[in-house]
Amino acid sequence: MAFLLEGDDAYQLVSPSRLLNPHWVGFSRSAANLIGLELDQNGLPKEAGEWLQLLAGNQLHAGNINFTDPKASVYSGHQFGIWAGQLGDGRAILLGKIADQEIQLKGAGKTRYSRMGDGRAVLRSSIREFLCSEAMHALGIPTTRALAIIGSTQPVMREAIETAAVCARLSPSFLRVGHFEHFASLESTQHLKQLADNLIAHHYPECLENKHPYLELFKMISARNATLTALWQSVGFCHGVLNTDNISLLGLTIDYGPFGFLNQFEYDHVCNHSDTSGRYAYHNQPQIMHWNMACLASSMLPLMEITHSKEVSKKLLTLALEEFPQIYQDSWVQLFRAKLGFLTEESGDIELIERLLIAMHQSKVDFTCFFRGLSKISTENNPTNIEIRNEFINRDQIDLWFADYLSRLLRENSIDEKRRSALNEINPKYILRNHLAQAAIEKAQKNDFSEVGRLLEILSNPYEEQAQFSTYAAPPPIHINDIKVSCSS
Repeated sequence: MAFLLEGDDAYQLVSPSRLLNPHWVGFSRSAANLIGLELDQNGLPKEAGEWLQLLAGNQLHAGNINFTDPKASVYSGHQFGIWAGQLGDGRAILLGKIADQEIQLKGAGKTRYSRMGDGRAVLRSSIREFLCSEAMHALGIPTTRALAIIGSTQPVMREAIETAAVCARLSPSFLRVGHFEHFASLESTQHLKQLADNLIAHHYPECLENKHPYLELFKMISARNATLTALWQSVGFCHGVLNTDNISLLGLTIDYGPFGFLNQFEYDHVCNHSDTSGRYAYHNQPQIMHWNMACLASSMLPLMEITHSKEVSKKLLTLALEEFPQIYQDSWVQLFRAKLGFLTEESGDIELIERLLIAMHQSKVDFTCFFRGLSKISTENNPTNIEIRNEFINRDQIDLWFADYLSRLLRENSIDEKRRSALNEINPKYILRNHLAQAAIEKAQKNDFSEVGRLLEILSNPYEEQAQFSTYAAPPPIHINDIKVSCSS
């Protein structure tokens, strides 16, 4: 099995625990295509009964697929900036690999890394992860995928009694920064080297062309995560728990817990009820990801010391770490230029973008609706006649901004129709707002899974108008705008 290290100190061979009365809740055809799964007329896998039992964790075979050594992986990490020591797959079990995707069952029962947990996931959290994984993919943001949700009548105790569920996840690899941190904490250079070598061989082969392959590996992981964070910021996505054990070594969005998309734009928005200090607020995500990359650099230091002195190794990694802010900034500016419909670059663009975000923050303007609304603007508009200006409290401030924005468009001879088309390809109409997810959850808890399927359909085409679903693009009612979720979500 690719990437899982040798020795029982790296993983536990463990089979999933049996799930009572499993049933289909949601299934992604798009994710199924990744593993070449043949579907029946109902959009479910052929041999649907066998696949239901496999994805529930009740058996290890379906059709011609047979898994023989399911595993739970160990890793460590920093949680909310504090070293937490050994962690690991406490409720996720890796079945094996199909095509080039690892398949993992989240909520499949206890492992040796469960600590005080029961190893189960609940229907509520499984629906959120399933829908957001597929929504992020449709938005063009690197992410782990979700193949299916399997529900159950099995009771699970959280704040109240809920029912258990399993989310079947797909990814080329589920390796995290916490894997490097774990073996660095044990001073096991052998395991660090095996981990890095496997990672290079399977995902970063271009590192072998560099005279410092481990340094190049760090740079590429860091660059991917810098770009990923810029993408999050561009769609208003808040991860909620950017602990080092939740950071992918492939630069993927991973471990959907208390996430949330911005409704009203607030740069200091916190989506996680458990994050009382605001460590993982929207505007902090770039610096926190940079901090996480510093943890990765520290963990990879012993690899550099194989061929370099400690002093030289630290210097090389420090210089590499300093590339993160520039990569992030370049990506961020490029994305927001595109979100505003600019085809050229001007030195004043950053100031123009920042002025807009300040105005949006002060007036708590809906992030997604505002940027989608830009496509309706013509360069012939008078700033005071632009419809979306009415969302701002300080009209003089936003009128001045729109005047500068229109002048900027005219300077590059922007053509309305071409710009409108480009804007609608980068500014989504539909995102997974918390109130939409909650509505689907409440129906599913009454054994009505239709809204899960409907949301999956809508979110799989976030840039299309889908006029029949236009109400799903609207901001939430004001009384539920501030929904927050906790780490148990």
